[in-house]
Amino acid sequence: MKRPVLLTLILFGLLNGLTITFTTATYAKTRAVHIIPSKCILPNKSNTIHGTLAGTKANYTIEMPANWNGTLLLYSHMYISPVEAPLNPTPVAPDTFTADALIKQGYGLTGSSYGHGWAVQEAFQNQIALLDLFKSMCGPPTRTITWGQSLGGLITAGLAELYPTRFAGALPMCGVVAGSIGTWNLLLDQAFAFNVLLADNKLPLVHIPLASAQNIINQAKSILTSAQSSAQGRARIALSAALADVPGWYNSASPEPDSQDIATQEHNQYLWASQFYFQFAFGARVELELRAGGNPSWNTGIDYRKQLVQSINFKEVVDLYKQAGLNLDQDLNTLAKAPRIKADPGAVNYLRKYFTFNGDLSIPVLTMHTTGDGLAVNQDEQAYANRVSLKGKSGMLRQIFVHRADHCSFTPAEILTGIQTLINRVNTGTWSNMTDPALMIKKAATFGSFLNPMPPSFLNFTPTSFLRPFDT
Repeated sequence: MKRPVLLTLILFGLLNGLTITFTTATYAKTRAVHIIPSKCILPNKSNTIHGTLAGTKANYTIEMPANWNGTLLLYSHMYISPVEAPLNPTPVAPDTFTADALIKQGYGLTGSSYGHGWAVQEAFQNQIALLDLFKSMCGPPTRTITWGQSLGGLITAGLAELYPTRFAGALPMCGVVAGSIGTWNLLLDQAFAFNVLLADNKLPLVHIPLASAQNIINQAKSILTSAQSSAQGRARIALSAALADVPGWYNSASPEPDSQDIATQEHNQYLWASQFYFQFAFGARVELELRAGGNPSWNTGIDYRKQLVQSINFKEVVDLYKQAGLNLDQDLNTLAKAPRIKADPGAVNYLRKYFTFNGDLSIPVLTMHTTGDGLAVNQDEQAYANRVSLKGKSGMLRQIFVHRADHCSFTPAEILTGIQTLINRVNTGTWSNMTDPALMIKKAATFGSFLNPMPPSFLNFTPTSFLRPFDT
């Protein structure tokens, strides 16, 4: 995962001798500070506890401030590739700067390392087991907030739905909140178009042998690099990206390309594919199929012509095809005639269970997403909001957006603003105008320049429709 915001913070901290002063946001309700007693509190300093959950290989971390305010934040971490080392120690926040600020504000922090890959099943089990352990070890919190990023955002929203009595609120950030089925179908669409139009239909898309995965990833990257060198190849890369609504914005340190700058947009989509996409489409899918017991994705009955028209990148694709002298209708006809991929019903059922949302919220949920996210696209939020709306629970949900590229590229100040906004909703029982972007920008600014390595960029934003069915 790219972390330009975090790297900027680290560099800034090193240049300034790591002398950090945190401020408390001024919009929180003023009240006397009551320190909650706990067996895990040390006098005059924070206490960090590491361990392993009984009966599992999952590590956990508990961080307790000396001035605990009674609120516990349960963090769910991002996707960890099966080839990466186990998380040890387990993170309790997206970065240490955010964690330090929360500890100074009196919050208790905890999280477990529930596993590699699409470890949603283990995450639900281990995170709840960790809450039970915390209660027995440290004492009961006054309330618990669940929060997390990326796959951890899906887990966060899932915990809120499955265990509402254990939590007072939820903050899924850059979450895969379209659910597992829709997410992996969208990945399949992009791979399918790439395979048919650029790889001569030679790449296996499902049921990939574990031993072959890396070779297939390398082969796909080689084909992608070659395609990028020609106008025809670039047009077809843009088409495959459009079928998954991959944005034409990649670097959080760069401004969003102009809508007419189709060359830069396509180049950014190429970067998304070369840096991340194939690792999931051909690598992570292998791990997913092993745990699901088969292939959970399908494109039977999918009209890619219709899907392209609905994409945010439709005009870009049309213009690039015109520049390349390619017939877009001909390529779309080729996709329409290509043999389709069927799902294995048992694997679909597994992903439905781990996890497809029903939207029946009974605690407040605040989601946060960057507009230029190419891994969990911002349209995930439309899919989630639609499901919540169908249950008549829209009043429990608010969604905020940050105008920035990259996946989970929030500044610590933006994250802290999100947390305190959710806490304020829990305290008051109403959202009021607290998610107004201008107000949130002012709130984030109160955390000071160190935690704002980039200007706060909350904005009013409405995502377009998620391109694939939320469920079967």
